Amino acid sequence: ARLAGAAALPALALCGCGSGSAGAFDHPEAIATPAAAPADDGSTPSPPDLKEMRARTFRISAVTPREGEVVGIGMPIIVTFSRPISSRADVERALRVRMSRPVQGGWYWVSSRQVVYRPRAYWPSGERVTLDARLKGLQDASGVPGAKDVTRAFRIGRARVGVVDTRAHRMRVREDGRVVRTTPISAGRGGRLAYTTTNGVHLVMGKSDPVVMTSAWMGVTDPKDPRYYKLKVRYAVQISATGEYVHSAPWSLGSQGRANVSHGCVNASPAFAAWYYARSQRGDVVVVTGTNRPLPWTNGYGYWQMSWARWKAGSAVRAQPQQPQQSLQDPAGPEPSPGTVRRAPAGGSR
Repeated sequence: ARLAGAAALPALALCGCGSGSAGAFDHPEAIATPAAAPADDGSTPSPPDLKEMRARTFRISAVTPREGEVVGIGMPIIVTFSRPISSRADVERALRVRMSRPVQGGWYWVSSRQVVYRPRAYWPSGERVTLDARLKGLQDASGVPGAKDVTRAFRIGRARVGVVDTRAHRMRVREDGRVVRTTPISAGRGGRLAYTTTNGVHLVMGKSDPVVMTSAWMGVTDPKDPRYYKLKVRYAVQISATGEYVHSAPWSLGSQGRANVSHGCVNASPAFAAWYYARSQRGDVVVVTGTNRPLPWTNGYGYWQMSWARWKAGSAVRAQPQQPQQSLQDPAGPEPSPGTVRRAPAGGSR
């Protein structure tokens, strides 16, 4: 089934269970509908309104993850600005990522209003991360100064990685390198692209219990149509913006471990789905193997689909000398090179 949803709710998937967007983590019930990445946390920036464009400053309108959130080892830092940024290099230098155990990472500009940070490899379990965005007084090339500084701290939880083998019809979950659960599953049945589970590195985007999945994603809304369905699905963990979920599917128990019969989601038993739902956190890694439909890196949190070389090329300061990695023991960190930042005057499926 696919999901139907609104800004702050998980929603329907276009390729798998529903057509929808992910939203708030742990919302009690959601309806899925066609959409892109989660809108509640700024992952999908809406066009700036006239009030923002008339403002004499630019600001950060959203940061993912939330303050104090415990996230998975694949979680990106997503920064969305209130208006397009013309001096991306200057602004990027003002975004400082401090870590308890420094690892290599970098920024990638996905648009003029949004930039994403990810490490070269997954975050270490237990890592403490702080984003210091020092925008106050920083002046864009258009002459618009930053409104205020922003700090966001979060922590990396257990290293939880799920591997879905669509050919063997099984899902294996590791935590901190140890296999803790293996279960039979059923993935997308194929036959058409929309029914094929996307292949590659997914991240958990959110979860909801239950989620309402309907056939509206494929244009079927008439209850008399034999293809019509509308189901409340339990323990739904969303892994793509186009509505793929790992979820409870008691109706396909006979196929789990034997055949792929879903619209693109990962069907599992109610017992496993409840167990996985309870443990899942945003940013947990889910690797899907065995299909011929790659997950686009632009789909939800699909950033790990991009090679590190390509990721580095998305930085606005990639041609500039690299700043030393900063740790949480060095809160200030080195200042940008002289002349690089201009400061405003003082005072200023089923």
